[in-house]
Amino acid sequence: MALTGRAALIAALASVPVGVWDPSWTGILAVNAPLAVACACDFALAAPVRRLGLTRSGDTSARLGETADVTLTVSNPSGRPLRARLRDAWPPSSWQPGTETAASRHDLTVPAGERRRVTTRLRPTRRGDRHADRVTIRSYGPLGLLTRQGTHRVPWTVRALPPFTSRKHLPSKLSRLRELDGRTSILTRGEGTEFDSLREYVPGDDTRSIDWRATARHSTVAVRTWRPERDRHILLVLDTGRTSAGRVGDAPRLDAAMDAALLLAALASRAGDRVDLLAYDRRGRALLQGRAAGDVLPSLVNAMATLEPELVETDARGLAATTLRSAPRRSLVVLFTTLDAAPIEEGLLPVLPQLTQRHTVLVASVADPHVSRMAQARGHTDAVYEAAAAAQAQSERRHIADQLRRHGVTVVDATPDELPPALADAYLELKAAGRL
Repeated sequence: MALTGRAALIAALASVPVGVWDPSWTGILAVNAPLAVACACDFALAAPVRRLGLTRSGDTSARLGETADVTLTVSNPSGRPLRARLRDAWPPSSWQPGTETAASRHDLTVPAGERRRVTTRLRPTRRGDRHADRVTIRSYGPLGLLTRQGTHRVPWTVRALPPFTSRKHLPSKLSRLRELDGRTSILTRGEGTEFDSLREYVPGDDTRSIDWRATARHSTVAVRTWRPERDRHILLVLDTGRTSAGRVGDAPRLDAAMDAALLLAALASRAGDRVDLLAYDRRGRALLQGRAAGDVLPSLVNAMATLEPELVETDARGLAATTLRSAPRRSLVVLFTTLDAAPIEEGLLPVLPQLTQRHTVLVASVADPHVSRMAQARGHTDAVYEAAAAAQAQSERRHIADQLRRHGVTVVDATPDELPPALADAYLELKAAGRL
């Protein structure tokens, strides 16, 4: 029985005398003419790669940790069927480690004059834009002995957005906001709040809320009730200098600050307040202003996606000046920065009066939970030294926080998991006290 295809090629190679074997292709083809003909035919029958048409479609964004599907459509205009191995190349951070090979390589067959689709599933591991690299296609002949190979540029961008893991805290904070907003029986009073109604005085009420004119008209003492004001301005200021690059757990401090900022923005926009964003180190990295309430969160997420820490010392004077220009009227300025001694004492403290004279200032800082664990370590000499170093670091942070409070600044210092709800609580307390 006659042999065909790969079996015939193997038999032909095996029949070559050992004495005349040449490991190069030239020697093989010179000795075995049928093999040369088979190789030439196999190469000729492989579909051309350069003439293929490639287009993309699919997802353009995904939250960090989620998947994005990008579809590549391959059109074969030639008269030969395409049997190919395709590699859709993306930056390494587009996949979880170890999954790139399986995710980026595809086998496909495209009949002559038809098209087929292959889908590459991305799972970004870092925020920011991921740009598609080259598409490499290796086209096989019917025997699979020789191939044609070429590359195509098919542009596409997938933006990895901040994950917003603190979203789970939003329902409980909104419930408290509804209480402050007068939708329940709990009413608050504070300077700068809006008058709501009159009611009878009960022991414990602030005597400053007594309405003496109404009291004179009635037989009982009447007090004014208040509700928090709406349409306040909140400016979120992200310090993107070198201290924001320090890693806390598996992520930079900047990422933890972003998560807290997103929860605060979601809460404040529901409260009817206006939220803007400024990112700054030695120059402005992002400025987002004037967004409608329904567009605040998507706009912030999109603007934060491409922000990265810069390994430069933050220009505190430039930051203060840009903040004042961005918030010309009285606002709540929430500054996400470090509580390290040098950047605060040499940078922020000298310019802090410029901010506190015009605005209510809140400083939010990401604490390292590893330091807390070190402070509790005992049992051997190294652990005791680590505990002493951690205690000293914590003492310095408390000292810096006390200095800021003496300037009238509200300070929130918490670990990445605790910072978002703690910051939301601080905002609600300021709102309840009428300081917004």
